[in-house]
Amino acid sequence: MASGTVRRWALVAVSLLNFAFVFISGADFIRFISFRAIYHNITGDTTLCQDSIPWSVALRNSSVLGSLAVDLGLLALFITQHSVLAWAPVKMALQSGLGALNRTAYCFSTVVALQILMRYWQPVTDAPCLWSVRHAPWSVWFPLLCFSLHFLCWAIICSILMIFDYPELLGLKQVYYECLGLGDPLSHKSPGAQRLLSHLRHPVCLELGVVLWLLPALSLDRLLLAGTLSSYLALAHSLDKQDLAYLCVQLNSKLQVFAEPHHGSTNTSDPKEK
Repeated sequence: MASGTVRRWALVAVSLLNFAFVFISGADFIRFISFRAIYHNITGDTTLCQDSIPWSVALRNSSVLGSLAVDLGLLALFITQHSVLAWAPVKMALQSGLGALNRTAYCFSTVVALQILMRYWQPVTDAPCLWSVRHAPWSVWFPLLCFSLHFLCWAIICSILMIFDYPELLGLKQVYYECLGLGDPLSHKSPGAQRLLSHLRHPVCLELGVVLWLLPALSLDRLLLAGTLSSYLALAHSLDKQDLAYLCVQLNSKLQVFAEPHHGSTNTSDPKEK
């Protein structure tokens, strides 16, 4: 009994520490991918790129090519980790070895790879920007517009993650269910929900695409980052008509709940139908 209690508390501690690590890293990722790129333009900092350097010269510059090679290697590390651990045989092996901490380990390794990418990313400052908004009044208004839309996109992303069962995505629910002896929380979801999650674990493709591409200035390293992650997101899901039909049914049911008047004292609906 005592060993079981210690094991449960250990599982809870590990999952909560991982949750804190993921939360802090998520804030770092927002700063890295979104607001840092806009900050250069709002403050008038022009070191993001050098428009005076021709492309023919920049693409032969060893520092430019070296930075791009490092960035490409960091992206390959992140994508390899994210893909290998999501591969069915690896998932089954980790599930048998780690049990309830399987999802926690996946999130932890993903965040470690993401932290490495952010810490060692090499900006390319010795090449022209593919575009750059620097003429008044758009040099002021467009960065502020980008900032507002990025903020809105991140708010939508956080909301969608909450709707898609955020504790289950981060491994907290698996540990909670393990401690209560309820098994895998995914097994308690409907077949349609299980099928949808197996095809779409990244429910924020559109919003993240806006964040990646909508910038006042697009440098060469940012083009590599946005292009690679956008391509990976496009290939990472396999939604089909059955998944879309399930989403439509769920959306219509939620709209009907909001549209119907709520009369608590006269509600005679069967609770099993909800």
